Amino acid sequence: MGLESSVSQPFLATRLDEVINWGRKFSMWPMPFGTACCAIEFMGVVSGRFDISRFGAELVRFSPRQADLLLVMGTITQKQAPVLKQIYDQMPNPKWVVSMGACASSGGFYDNYSVVQGIDEIIPVDVYVAGCPPRPENVLGAVVKIMEKISAEKAADWR
Repeated sequence: MGLESSVSQPFLATRLDEVINWGRKFSMWPMPFGTACCAIEFMGVVSGRFDISRFGAELVRFSPRQADLLLVMGTITQKQAPVLKQIYDQMPNPKWVVSMGACASSGGFYDNYSVVQGIDEIIPVDVYVAGCPPRPENVLGAVVKIMEKISAEKAADWR
């Protein structure tokens, strides 16, 4: 009796983190938080030409409790900041944030008291997308960066 006869079915050996991360990175549920022209550009990202669903981010959710990828697009004013923070806090862990465009990333050309000079003052940001508005290819590049980040995560760090 050798090893060949004692194993009746083939098996696959892997780590639990890798299996979970594979599932997470190919099934992201994005929630758009669009306030200006970058939100219009997001329509191109989800259209057939660029097709964000190729990267597993097809189910766009409009409830933070069902989303794990927050896409912040456009100008965020001081009055919107608490709403953005509340939406971020309502999202389940693990969660990722993309700051899309110059206004969300740095306040854009609105350098005044009523505009938040970058959403990283309110919530943590994983990937910044440059542009005013950014090209759809740049947004897809941000999704790929999030996928790379997910691949490197450990399940124990989610809390």
